[in-house]
Amino acid sequence: MASLSELWSYDFIRQAVYAALLASVLCGVIGTFVVVKRLVFISGGLSHAAFGGLGVCYFLGVEPLLGAGVVAIASALLLAAGSRRWIRSRDAVIGILWSVGMAIGVIFVALSPGYAPNLMTYLFGNILTVGKGAVLATFLFTILVLCFIVLFFKEFVAVSFDEEFARVQGVPVGLFMAILMVMVALAVVLLIQLVGIILVIALLTIPPVISLMLTRSFVAVIVLSTLIGAIMTLAGLALSYVFDLPSGPTMVLLGALLMLPAYLWRRMVRGDLPRSPRSLPSDSPTSVSSAS
Repeated sequence: MASLSELWSYDFIRQAVYAALLASVLCGVIGTFVVVKRLVFISGGLSHAAFGGLGVCYFLGVEPLLGAGVVAIASALLLAAGSRRWIRSRDAVIGILWSVGMAIGVIFVALSPGYAPNLMTYLFGNILTVGKGAVLATFLFTILVLCFIVLFFKEFVAVSFDEEFARVQGVPVGLFMAILMVMVALAVVLLIQLVGIILVIALLTIPPVISLMLTRSFVAVIVLSTLIGAIMTLAGLALSYVFDLPSGPTMVLLGALLMLPAYLWRRMVRGDLPRSPRSLPSDSPTSVSSAS
């Protein structure tokens, strides 16, 4: 087995580590809002709907992730725009996007001329195939997300916890919901390369869920989620190399295993179960304004 220095000399190993670290930041920041705002099911719908665009672009000979991004953003804006008018039927719409997106993707991949690609790569990901272009795109997107969150932190927190209260305080709820949904959609598309469409929900939700068991501060949840995401991705990558396992599922299973000691610590040390994400943060703003 190659030594650590020998492994680091390979370009694809370095790109995989960079991608894992950037994904950890996305898991920590965007994943926290996904869990608190209860957008987990929506994230799943976006990831599976994106597979439709991925398949169409593969059929046309265009970069597949470009199509996945376009479809994911369009679906996110659709859900954000209609969230107040047809909230009761939103679950049904998500289910339709979920199933139709997967069906379209599979059909167009099957119709593509030449050798049909291995769908396992798209469904379960392969971080070792992430190229420099994808890492750069993830880096730029991560910087953009951090800038938005820092500049409009109070607004995003207010919208995540209580839309009506935020609206009364003058926050343009529709705009910030659209921005949040687009960020979730793009994060989903970028994380597809790491763990695939099926497991991307776990990578977005497991680190924040563990963090919610350990702290009640919103900022602390984001920071801790980032650290847990780094442990999941880097340790999962190492374990997949040592035991010759698929990297994406290994990361997710490692994250699931980390939930057990967090749960036990919560029970033994604090003596209670995790609180609802809506009532968790002790540092959430009590008032916001439409401008930062």
